[in-house]
Amino acid sequence: MPRIAKELTALEVKRLHHPGTGGNATFAVGGVAGLMLQVTPNNGRTWLLRAQVGSKRREIGLGSYPEVSLAQARDRARDVKDKIREGIDPVEERKAARAALIAMQRRGLTFEDAVANYLEAKLDAFKNAKHRDQWRNTLTQYALPEIGAMLVQDIAVQDVLRVLNQPVNEAGEALWHVKTETASRLRGRIEAVLSWATVAGHRSGDNPARWAGNLKELLPAPAKIAKAGNQPALMLDDAPAWFADLRRRTGFSVWALEFLVLTAARSGEVRGATWEEIDLTHALWTIPAERMKMKREHKVPLPAEAVALLEGLPRLADNPLVFPAPRGGMLSDMALSATMKRLHEAKAKADGNTSKGGYRDAQNKRPAVPHGLRSTFRDWVAERTQYPGEMAEVALAHRISNAVEAAYRRGDMLEKRRAMMAAWAEFLTGRAKAGQKW
Repeated sequence: MPRIAKELTALEVKRLHHPGTGGNATFAVGGVAGLMLQVTPNNGRTWLLRAQVGSKRREIGLGSYPEVSLAQARDRARDVKDKIREGIDPVEERKAARAALIAMQRRGLTFEDAVANYLEAKLDAFKNAKHRDQWRNTLTQYALPEIGAMLVQDIAVQDVLRVLNQPVNEAGEALWHVKTETASRLRGRIEAVLSWATVAGHRSGDNPARWAGNLKELLPAPAKIAKAGNQPALMLDDAPAWFADLRRRTGFSVWALEFLVLTAARSGEVRGATWEEIDLTHALWTIPAERMKMKREHKVPLPAEAVALLEGLPRLADNPLVFPAPRGGMLSDMALSATMKRLHEAKAKADGNTSKGGYRDAQNKRPAVPHGLRSTFRDWVAERTQYPGEMAEVALAHRISNAVEAAYRRGDMLEKRRAMMAAWAEFLTGRAKAGQKW
């Protein structure tokens, strides 16, 4: 018959000390068979329960002393023994619970944290700094505001669609239709992050951002959208009235849009323009290669109206930007779109047609957008002038044959381009005579 340990009191347990020799010492405290207080040589104390579990002899930890009192240790020991009698191994049960907790914590990863972890692991693989920035920026700009706070395990196809179909301009047009190439790359990047999260154990199941057999069935193919049409542009006959409406307004976003149409430049080129790039004396704007889509320096001859606009602009101290945002940084693309929308709304109200009024594209009947102003310029060159199309393409900084581009970059052709831009400004300001050809 096993010996029954004396049942110690709480004070007696408190007085137990290591004998000073050997390793850990154990003291039976009684009350529950096998309940021991283990004392280390430096008097660290923990509760142990020695028990037979099936064919194994176990020492089961019940917590440290005095955080777990003698009475609590005896209660825990009784609970453990009840489980053993029911055929449960408390040690294996604890391991399984810990594994489940770890798995749950892994699955409890937000998409924003998954992006950070993925980029930390993968960005070094991108040798091109611009590629690294594009990866980070597209996810930060478009995905995180929509699904950043969601757990990766909860993200479904509809959530990815919400990201890809989010409105990106004041007309409410979807990212997938307006910035198709960007949206297509964004989809692939979301797929990559979620794939990493699956392999890392944070989610399971199919990847909701996968294209084939998935989003392909719900979204038009990027190639078909690209063929569907250009950005909505002003009709030529509407351009002078639109320009007059624009010039009645003030503010950096208004002035940026005015400068954009006078130079036929891209939004990003205008919004990022610095005073260092502007030569007012020679009426020339030189955009460095790193800010150009084609990665080639681009010279823009400035018509008199553009020079006058620049000369009248307020300059902010210690800010190199020509068209800064209210807080000092670069204007957003949405700022120019919002200005365009206000012009549409004002015209629609004046015309008494608030549902389909405003300045609209002749073909698709959609409200014109800032980028479409470049198409308006191109239409003007083709339909109202004698200037060669190649000259317009150089003005728009499009990629054309090297020989043609080299010719129109020469000094004499730059002056011919200057004449073309002056004629364009004349057309916009309404000074041209009816039916005039330049």
